[in-house]
Amino acid sequence: MKIAYIGAGAAGMYCGTCLHDNTLAAALKDLGHDVTLIPTYTPLRTDEKDVSIDHVFYGAINVFLQQSSALFRHMPRVADALLDRPWLLELASRSAGSTDPRDLGAMTLSVLEGEEGNQSRELHKLLEFLGQLKPEIVHLTNSLFLGMAGPIRSELGIPVLCAVQGEDLFLSGLREPFRSQVRSKLRDRARDASAFLAASRYYADHMTELLDIPAEKMHVIPLGLKLDGHGSAPQRTKDGPFTVGYLARIAPEKGLHALAEAFHLLAQQTERENVRLRVAGWLGARDEKYFEGVKDQLASWNLEGCFEYIGEVDRDEKIRFLGSLDVLSVPTTYQEPKGLFVLEALANGVPVVQPRHGAFPELVGSTGGGVLVEPDSPAALAQALAGLRRDPERRRRLGAQGKEVVHSRFGDGPMAEKTLELYQSLLPG
Repeated sequence: MKIAYIGAGAAGMYCGTCLHDNTLAAALKDLGHDVTLIPTYTPLRTDEKDVSIDHVFYGAINVFLQQSSALFRHMPRVADALLDRPWLLELASRSAGSTDPRDLGAMTLSVLEGEEGNQSRELHKLLEFLGQLKPEIVHLTNSLFLGMAGPIRSELGIPVLCAVQGEDLFLSGLREPFRSQVRSKLRDRARDASAFLAASRYYADHMTELLDIPAEKMHVIPLGLKLDGHGSAPQRTKDGPFTVGYLARIAPEKGLHALAEAFHLLAQQTERENVRLRVAGWLGARDEKYFEGVKDQLASWNLEGCFEYIGEVDRDEKIRFLGSLDVLSVPTTYQEPKGLFVLEALANGVPVVQPRHGAFPELVGSTGGGVLVEPDSPAALAQALAGLRRDPERRRRLGAQGKEVVHSRFGDGPMAEKTLELYQSLLPG
């Protein structure tokens, strides 16, 4: 099958969506299919072999300039091509971490308007490329790309599948009146997609309602990992401090502040040298003040010596980092739609403690590799962590159970096979 997969770069950071898109595209290739992974906005960044093409559509610089001024909507194509150079987009993305997503409402709405939006020339360039590529199906990475769906189906006469991967968090942060206008436009454009795909039943139901689509158009295929290397790091011994880990973007919605407070409560139950908090993840300029506040709070509790920030990690570093932990927790304040970090921890035999909301009950329930706690409750989180600290045998059982299930059922191969079945169900005949 010939597949065009349209992904979105995340301004130079590792993000779960980029990692998932690249893993799925590579796994489909491994099954013998012709997959073209097409980056938009910025180049994709992944901690595995990058299988995307080296041309970026809807380049972030062009999209921004065309939104800002009519002059840039009529520039020669050669000027567009210069501004879409991957190295230039990578350079521009270094400052993107300071951009306030609340200010992107007008541009988000314009992209959703497709052929009627300020970026219509970007859409036409993409349609020309797809016309030459001649795919049998197009896979969009999220619903904010639904402005492309109608024109693609009209121009090429092929089905368009749209994934949903957490865009509601972005939408909720937009300023009015754009938040309402974007949601209304999404519901209109959702009619143009042949089907939708979510990684969890929770998020499938949530987005079915938000997009106002028939339930039969929404499908659920759980996440999968490329498992090579996962589980290879030496397992933690019972010696040394009880180590709690966090692996996610550093941002308020990911809940690092709640984990820090829970760690403080945990540390009050034992000597400080017996506990440790290790944190890894990308930190953007916009959230530096937040992170400094978390560190200052830990220092006020005299816990700075028990805390370590590793920074952003690549794949090998991530596996080693996970191998250093006794338990992982990312207590998101929002209802997480995917939870890739849960599977990554379990793939390395590390149990998790997560809030009982979003996709986490499904992940913990299907793997048996963790503990669920009341959301937004550092006290409940601390109690669960303390229980696991006192019971190393339970930690071992949870980690081993999760590892066995992830390695047997949550690989990239099963994910690709189920996705392929969905593609085939959408093809004519």
